[in-house]
Amino acid sequence: MKAYRNNGFSLIELMIVVVIMGILAVIALPSYQSYVVKGSRVAAQVELLELASLQEKIYLNSNAYTANVTTAYNGTSAGGLGKTTGLTSDGKYTVTIVAPGQIHTITATPVTGGKQAGNGCLTLQENDLRQWHENNDACNSVSPVPW
Repeated sequence: MKAYRNNGFSLIELMIVVVIMGILAVIALPSYQSYVVKGSRVAAQVELLELASLQEKIYLNSNAYTANVTTAYNGTSAGGLGKTTGLTSDGKYTVTIVAPGQIHTITATPVTGGKQAGNGCLTLQENDLRQWHENNDACNSVSPVPW
């Protein structure tokens, strides 16, 4: 009589592996998603800094800031910042500017229904005041966090 060698996994062994993989996925997925949200927020902060730099160039040329995000950039306050869609590059934030005269506030608000929704809006002012309204997309937190 020949003895046959078992060349596979038993059903129990496979089920144990599936359970372990499931536990790891349940633990890792929320952590991964929070890193994606944080990464998108940091990307929006970088874009706000770039737009603030353009605003300062415009101010040097025309002694005023522009309030136009989507108008083509021409270096003066009559032009804009040249963002074609009014969104950040990844499309997760809407960018707006309030520029009455010689001050400005650039705001990045999470797109409604997107992965960033509920994470809070970001603001940057001409005096380099940087604020994150954590978990408040309306930008009306009493005490926003600096970023």
